[in-house]
Amino acid sequence: MEDRNGAWGVGVFENDDACDFAAEVAKSSNLSKLEEALDRVLKAGNEYIEAPEATEALAAAEIVTRLAGRAGEKTPYTEEIDKWADKIKMAPPDSLREKARRSVARIMEEPSELLELWMESDESDAWKKSANELMSRL
Repeated sequence: MEDRNGAWGVGVFENDDACDFAAEVAKSSNLSKLEEALDRVLKAGNEYIEAPEATEALAAAEIVTRLAGRAGEKTPYTEEIDKWADKIKMAPPDSLREKARRSVARIMEEPSELLELWMESDESDAWKKSANELMSRL
């Protein structure tokens, strides 16, 4: 799976872009990077969403769930952002949770490069399940 945009698994934090994004967020002291990532996807409207933007928005949505006390799987890849979420202790406003829900839903619809990449793989069902599980925690 390593050839799919730096991904080695179907989980939100099982790719290079999401891990890099989480590391950047962990250096911050507010939620602005999360909002910016979600806004990039939402501003696309019906236009094509590039995979890196989609991956960062999924990571932002996953971080929102952590701040809301509804974290998904914790792995070595999430350790830094989990520590940040525990330290910052900032509950996400409802408006940010709503942006996260809308972003995940938009990424799961065409035109979305990340969706296309996963639909071409043998793991498309597992990826969809991972995204739907994320949505259920938002």
